[in-house]
Amino acid sequence: MVYDDKLPCMPVREENSNKGFFGKVLNFCGSNNYIGAAYLATMSSLKIGAGYSALSSSKSVIEAVSKILPEAVYYSHKEGLLNLKNYSVILLGSGLGLSNASKKIFKNVIKILPDSIPIIIDGDGLSLLAEFRKDKVLAKFVSNENKNCIITPHPKEAAKLLNTNVEWVLENLEEASKNLTDVYKCITVLKTHRTIVNNKNNNNNSVYINKYGNSALAKAGTGDVLAGTIAGLVAQKMDLYEAAKLGVFIHSRAGEIASKELTEYCLLSSELSRYYPAVIKELIN
Repeated sequence: MVYDDKLPCMPVREENSNKGFFGKVLNFCGSNNYIGAAYLATMSSLKIGAGYSALSSSKSVIEAVSKILPEAVYYSHKEGLLNLKNYSVILLGSGLGLSNASKKIFKNVIKILPDSIPIIIDGDGLSLLAEFRKDKVLAKFVSNENKNCIITPHPKEAAKLLNTNVEWVLENLEEASKNLTDVYKCITVLKTHRTIVNNKNNNNNSVYINKYGNSALAKAGTGDVLAGTIAGLVAQKMDLYEAAKLGVFIHSRAGEIASKELTEYCLLSSELSRYYPAVIKELIN
């Protein structure tokens, strides 16, 4: 493995531009028990600079999220599938749930997704990927070396994906990230106290180990924010590996800055992206 500690620059924003210049994110996220995940993922994709973000979810989720996020566009699941090919990047799985309806949505997205459209699979989407990886449609997706895909597991999800136990993953984080990348033919963001981004580069694996963040990020919902952040960067035409590295850095550095004001105890996931401007200023100044 080749270790990589170089952070990419923020995507360039041309003065003569409109929302179409900065990409469109389509989020298949949320379910009745995880309404917040849909909000956090969709909101953070906009907060990091995507020009347009849509949420495809159930009626109850849309009713709740639309009241606090008027900037997004909202689709039923059927409408989302019909419009999928018009989007720059797909985020699938944050708070999606594991119901039969969720399983159907997951498989339908994978089935119709063109190779040219990047996809980030997060949260419950990873559990479904692990459960159905031998399914005909999913097996074809997993073996496709030409797909543009990022997966964002925490150790428990990684263990499911590798058919092993959490203890092994925690004791072998770098090897686990490499195995995930090799098996699923994708970029892996293995979320721990020092998140690892692993990318297959020709016959070798490039590895970025994040050095930032603190216990303020050990709270429900921060993973949804990270997934949306990475999706928003990909929408702005960043290389997927570079977007994953930059998204992980911005997310974790924001946690550090936020905790100086709010402490590591009191930061909420919904507050995290409020500190993105401070991180971006550090990057561009």
